[in-house]
Amino acid sequence: MDNANRNDNWDFYLRSLSNSARDSNSANDPASDPSILQSVKKLYELCKTENSEDLVARVYPQINKLFHRAVASLSQSRTSNGLLLLVILQFYLDFGEMVLHDADPSLRTFFRSCLSREFSDPAVAEATLDFLNMNKKKLLTSFPSLLPQFFPLLLKLIAWNGEKSEKSFLKVFPGLMSPGSFLPLFPSLVDLPILVVALEKVERSSGSLIGNSIASMQKSTAPEMLLALMDEAYTGSTIGGGGGDSESEDSNTIDVADSLFLDLLKDENDGLAERHWTSPGMATVLQAAINSPQSDRLKQILKMAPRILDVYFAIILRDVNNSLICALIPLLMSRIATVFPDKSFSYEIRKRILEFMLAAFQRSPDFIALLKKPIMDRLAEAYDGPAKTELALQLCWAIGEHGGGGGSHKDAARELFESLELLLYENLSSSRLGLRQESALSSDRETFRKSSQSRLLCFVVTAIAKLATHHRELLPRARVSLGKVARSRISDGRVWRRARDYLGLMNEPAICLSVLGPSRPSCGFTRNPGTVNWSDGGTKMIAHIPFYILGEQEGPPFHDFSFSDVLPRR
Repeated sequence: MDNANRNDNWDFYLRSLSNSARDSNSANDPASDPSILQSVKKLYELCKTENSEDLVARVYPQINKLFHRAVASLSQSRTSNGLLLLVILQFYLDFGEMVLHDADPSLRTFFRSCLSREFSDPAVAEATLDFLNMNKKKLLTSFPSLLPQFFPLLLKLIAWNGEKSEKSFLKVFPGLMSPGSFLPLFPSLVDLPILVVALEKVERSSGSLIGNSIASMQKSTAPEMLLALMDEAYTGSTIGGGGGDSESEDSNTIDVADSLFLDLLKDENDGLAERHWTSPGMATVLQAAINSPQSDRLKQILKMAPRILDVYFAIILRDVNNSLICALIPLLMSRIATVFPDKSFSYEIRKRILEFMLAAFQRSPDFIALLKKPIMDRLAEAYDGPAKTELALQLCWAIGEHGGGGGSHKDAARELFESLELLLYENLSSSRLGLRQESALSSDRETFRKSSQSRLLCFVVTAIAKLATHHRELLPRARVSLGKVARSRISDGRVWRRARDYLGLMNEPAICLSVLGPSRPSCGFTRNPGTVNWSDGGTKMIAHIPFYILGEQEGPPFHDFSFSDVLPRR
């Protein structure tokens, strides 16, 4: 293209922007004229091609005025403004230094004023994710707090637009994490299905989400919500009680029960908020969601949320410091029993939470000592449901495997040992009770309860034995505890046999250390439970050969062998 044609095109597109400002319809709603978007795109491309400060300086005033006109028209506009504003934002990012324009306020204005209204528009959602991906490096270096601040809005975008946007979203996702968003991001990810339920509820009650600001809807109904909550507090009536005709689903305002969703539906990160899972309103909403056929959008997010959580945990283990991880673990423990009650979803989420916790403890065993209070609280809740029982099992394993935090945390190890003792004695008592009532209670539910209890007892017995092996001052108490189990002869023989085997191991310190000792380096030596350092056979007596013990064989070994079979020949 020669200079004359280039100048003609330049002037044509500039004049189209100038004329749009004088036209009353275009001035009040710039996005309603498709030629304006095309003009801005062409001007941006010409600036990119020419790379001339003079040309950028000429076009900047017109584009900047257009940006402010488009933002001002958002509340009355019937047309999507997102695509137009994103092209202008790209101009700001690429040429802002030439015209001394700070793009930060413009970016925040886009999120607050435009994306909050148009996140449910598929075209705007796709263009936004493409914009964030294309400028990811610049956003993270020049505006590092932007995405962490608006992560709730971006979660609404992905929750509403589903799997077609997942790939692009996961590329953006690491930018959402910062020291200030790291903790509140976790419950928001776990509650993505509830977010979908809330958004669909808003759509049913208030119409299409495109072009409407949920924040303004919330503000408009806030007085009614407050009055209803006060009424509930003083009279005991149900939130949003309107008689038996239950028209709230189709009313023109958000139902008062949606006060439970105010935190979910926010656009900006304002810290870690309490989620009222135990409230009657939440229980009602969850029950309604379970009893109703799942929408396609909900089905998609039930599959996506565990995959997003995988990325979240992978980033944590790679990039996040120990102090923040230590602060996250109690939050994980508190949320493991409050997950959207879809069987497959809850299994996938809880599995990932437990795997991450164990990985965190493996990397930093000190966490067990630092978090002894929340850990002991969770052990005390081992009877409160299958999810909390499984959490207690895994915590028992971690306590034993990592010696209650290590050799330098003897006080914490003693307190954790006492919690394990209490859990053991409580279960022994109830197991004896269950044995006497076995003939009267033979249902599947009772069988499952006994199986879970036996599994818990096996974990507790093992944790006590391993903890005492690591902290030898606890050995006398461990022998007493395990002796009571071995003599109890409870209904499940696996439990008392395991206690008896551990008592036998404790009489052979070398074998006990090999089987139950810590796997992490201790005092400069690395020990792997269940293995023998055969290379020492030429100079030392090998007394700990736990083959038949590990196989749970009773009596002498079923085969003969000599040291020459297993030791290297010289």
